[in-house]
Amino acid sequence: MKSITKFTNALMEKYLPDPYIFVVILTLLVVIMGVALTDSSPLDMAIYWGDGFWKLLAFTMQMVVVLAAGHVLAHSPLFQKLLAGLASKIKTPGSAIVIVTFVSLVACWINWGFGLVIGALFAKQIAKTVRGVDYRLLIASAYSGFVIWHGGLAGSIPLSLATKDHPFEKITGIIPTSDTIFTSYNMFIVLVILFTLPIFNRFMMPKPEDVVEVRPELIQEETHVFPPADGSFASRSERSYVITAIVAVIGLTYLGWHFATKGFALDLNVVNTIFVVLGIVFDGTPQRFLAAVEDAIKTTSGIVFQFPFYAGIMGMMTASGLVSVMSAWFVSVSNEHTFYLFAFWSAGLVNFFVPSGGGQWAVQGPILLEAATTLNADYAKTAMAIAWGDAWTNMIQPFWALPALAIAGLKAKDIMGFCVLVLLYTGIIISAGLLLL
Repeated sequence: MKSITKFTNALMEKYLPDPYIFVVILTLLVVIMGVALTDSSPLDMAIYWGDGFWKLLAFTMQMVVVLAAGHVLAHSPLFQKLLAGLASKIKTPGSAIVIVTFVSLVACWINWGFGLVIGALFAKQIAKTVRGVDYRLLIASAYSGFVIWHGGLAGSIPLSLATKDHPFEKITGIIPTSDTIFTSYNMFIVLVILFTLPIFNRFMMPKPEDVVEVRPELIQEETHVFPPADGSFASRSERSYVITAIVAVIGLTYLGWHFATKGFALDLNVVNTIFVVLGIVFDGTPQRFLAAVEDAIKTTSGIVFQFPFYAGIMGMMTASGLVSVMSAWFVSVSNEHTFYLFAFWSAGLVNFFVPSGGGQWAVQGPILLEAATTLNADYAKTAMAIAWGDAWTNMIQPFWALPALAIAGLKAKDIMGFCVLVLLYTGIIISAGLLLL
């Protein structure tokens, strides 16, 4: 296992480009495929790209806020003590890998935005206290928990199907989560990954001579020197706990109302609200909070311009009909027994180009649901096959790793060698669950 891991790491470090270069290569590939496999001309593909380029602005802002707010929360004095206390209980590199993976899996099953940030923050804190742990594998383990998200409580596809007036209600009707998230095949996949992936990641630990420990500058905390108070209103307000208390009361009141009326419904906006409110509270004064925000924004600068390019790719895939071409091919080689497996694989492929669960469901759902009707297949299981495909190939899709990488201070090639093996391992589990159960 160690030799395989060493090989995949060396391969990724040598050939995997920066995420920006990766998305440019994907863009060019989609243009070529669109011209070759559809009736679209190069001009058409350029128009589709431009029309889609800005369609993820709201999501882009959500991702920037979840990253920045997570950073602010993590660097607050109280949260630092909490994470440090948890990390201090971990004594060995092996236990560090196992615990980080398990925590990330549970957190991502609850909510992907929460898990993606918390996992990376927890891993970074552990790196400060545990000597001899490979920092690349530690962050990869935190990110690997993301593979479970679409089979969890915040899965956008199963939640959409359970919502009245969803886009495909005329085809599927309302499908409760008992027929999707809480089915035997889905819980089998979730539980097997939950209890075996931490061990699998543990076996990927490099030999002692190959371990890459965290660089000191990545875990060094910046200290802010604030100017002395001068007695002015501006100075007093910047140091006022009253202002913090006002925001805290408003924010906590809203969150209390949300959970009381809507249950444990976590979407990205709610997660962001929790992070922002807790960050304000834990930092104590507006001055310390704003200083933390200033530091946090620096970590987002490298990813902001990635999102429009993926939106452009999504636009080309949808408008040109490439999604239909890809999905139709997988359907053509499947039967009533293998359909769910091929639906899963096709969704995994499409996810490279449309790395959004909701977006992928919108463009691929109609095709595979129509195929399910023809084959007399189960709509709920078809939807979950798409959901798992969307989550699965995130392991080697740098797009979703960007927030974790920004928190960790690493590059995609640092962790993707480990993530390739996670992809292969979890792919076997998911395929078995969909094919045999």
